[in-house]
Amino acid sequence: MASAPTTPSRSEREAQIKDKAGWAITVLAALLAINTLVGGGNSSKILNNTIAANNTWAFFQAKSIKQTAYEIASVQAADAGNMAIAEKYAKKAAGYESEPATGEGKKELMAKARALEAERTAAKERSPWYTYTGSALQIAIVLLTASILSVSNRLFQASVVVGAIGAFLMTQAIWLWIPIAAP
Repeated sequence: MASAPTTPSRSEREAQIKDKAGWAITVLAALLAINTLVGGGNSSKILNNTIAANNTWAFFQAKSIKQTAYEIASVQAADAGNMAIAEKYAKKAAGYESEPATGEGKKELMAKARALEAERTAAKERSPWYTYTGSALQIAIVLLTASILSVSNRLFQASVVVGAIGAFLMTQAIWLWIPIAAP
């Protein structure tokens, strides 16, 4: 005669859930910490690249103002009949356009500023995904805690699903492998 399967007592279920939930909380908390660290670095990149791009464009603008001043001075010197000074000023004005040796000509500064802006844009595309990831992982941890307190396997399973969604969102934040814009 086969005995009927017995359902585990509350204390046995509680022990099972606590054991599983403890491991799951550890993994989710580690993912949350990594997400916070990488997301913070991403935020710093946005801020630093914004400041660097603004400074580079300000330097570009200063070069443009100096170039324009020398161009005006060249024209005035030419109008006054002083061709030697006019040529000197025209040469100085032309020198502001590109300075490959120093990388501080207008052409080089424009390229540098645009590269900084492109990096900032890429970091901005990742930013919301780090936020979504953090929220999902926090909710998963709360659900795990609730599953322990209520001895509920359904809450445990729900937390695993939400945690998996959080991990998925984290991969999107890091690699932007799905070509969709964050809402």
